[in-house]
Amino acid sequence: MPRRSLALAAVAFASATALAQSDPTWVEEVPFITTPDHVTLAMLELAQVRADDHLIDLGSGDGRIVITAAKRFGASGLGLEIVPDLVAKSERHARQAGVAERAQFRVQDLFEADLSPATVVTMYLLPDVNLKLRPRLLALAPGTRIVSHDWDLGDWAPDRTVTVEVPDKAVGREKLSRLHLWQVPAPVHGQWCAGASTLQIAQTFQRFEARLEATGSVRHAWSGRIRGKALPAPVGGAVRPALTWEGEALAVAAGAAGVPAGTRFVRC
Repeated sequence: MPRRSLALAAVAFASATALAQSDPTWVEEVPFITTPDHVTLAMLELAQVRADDHLIDLGSGDGRIVITAAKRFGASGLGLEIVPDLVAKSERHARQAGVAERAQFRVQDLFEADLSPATVVTMYLLPDVNLKLRPRLLALAPGTRIVSHDWDLGDWAPDRTVTVEVPDKAVGREKLSRLHLWQVPAPVHGQWCAGASTLQIAQTFQRFEARLEATGSVRHAWSGRIRGKALPAPVGGAVRPALTWEGEALAVAAGAAGVPAGTRFVRC
């Protein structure tokens, strides 16, 4: 899958790193590197792309990931690419594949694009670019799936990583690709109230620690992992409430710890 480009056919990552260190502005451009079709398919499968998804590919190159998502999974998609010739090539490929209505492409800097319609975001960018994009990715709708080829998002640990063998890989020493998946977590950090009960949540990306209080006394405390809008009850130990983020409220999906199902905590 080609990326935002300096029109290079392939660039070793060591060279890319050296360029980025000597010229910090260079990280705004990402080498043009083609991803094998089986890796493209693995990215889409990792994201569990469905027909009702709208995928945005950041640095879409020749358009293959958007086209594959449309042709193989029935999804709609948008490829963002800064090189006009690659966008024209992508549009031609989409027409040839018979998916031009669902697979669209745009000449646009990915830092200026509206990413909010995406339910899936795919990318094959350099680490510094990923980190610059991270605040925008975290601001997407809870549950949005993000898949990055090779490079991670710093201390925002992926929910899952898979390794795919790539015998002919031109970049790096290892003949494999690592595909990382994140699910955007709901923003639940802070204090929530329901009647005389107070729920304090400390959130770090998709991990949280919860403390349930009543009349100033700690009744229960637990930790867990946010799955999009859901804060599932922890497995093992004492039963704790399962919560669902509803924007302005946290709804108790499964009651426990003296909090009945249907209780709604609101920010306070």
